[in-house]
Amino acid sequence: MELINEILIGEFSNILLRFVLCASVIFLLIDRLYYPKSKRRDFYFTFMLISVVIFFLVYFMMGMDRGKATMGVGLGLFGIFSIMRYRTDAMPVREMTYLFIIVCLSVVHAMADETGLSAKQVLLDYGKLVVIDIIVLLFTFVCELRLKMQSTKLIQYDRIELIKPEKREELKADLEQRLGLDIVRIEVGGVDFLRDSAVLRITYKGKGHNDVDKMYEIKKSQWQNTFMF
Repeated sequence: MELINEILIGEFSNILLRFVLCASVIFLLIDRLYYPKSKRRDFYFTFMLISVVIFFLVYFMMGMDRGKATMGVGLGLFGIFSIMRYRTDAMPVREMTYLFIIVCLSVVHAMADETGLSAKQVLLDYGKLVVIDIIVLLFTFVCELRLKMQSTKLIQYDRIELIKPEKREELKADLEQRLGLDIVRIEVGGVDFLRDSAVLRITYKGKGHNDVDKMYEIKKSQWQNTFMF
């Protein structure tokens, strides 16, 4: 019982309060600003869990001797950023930006030192955190309003005679007729003359997934943009 009281009333209660504040802001960022446009559940999962782990990781690092805390946190964050790519394809710029924001917010909330401060100073520090959170949310909201997401689709195309730049309109008309989409841009990747096929990435108007279709795998060596319409 005494242990529970120490957790709920002692210093750790302030840590939990900062965590709730941090988690609430990150939830608004991901659930209300990021996810409605991208519909990427994998990044939703990653962002939420990374924020939790980094918050407590930085907090326990700061709990070490203060003379060594800065070095420990620096080395820890260096390791975190070094694994962001998870040894897979490069993360899109928008997702990388959100990940950087989440890491920064988690670190800022976790490193707020309230040890030995008066109640007035603690409230002032919480006020600063709230102001920082509001500024980040506001700027992200404004940028999302200005950002127009484009839907993309990756396809294998059989009529390679139409991929020539001078036949752009014919290629676009053929794709629109076969796919039923209002195409904005066409990018040509790898071309296989043995199979008379090419890899195309099309950008079109309308709602859809922001990532390319994953019905089949395309090696990085195959996706080398030769020209863009």
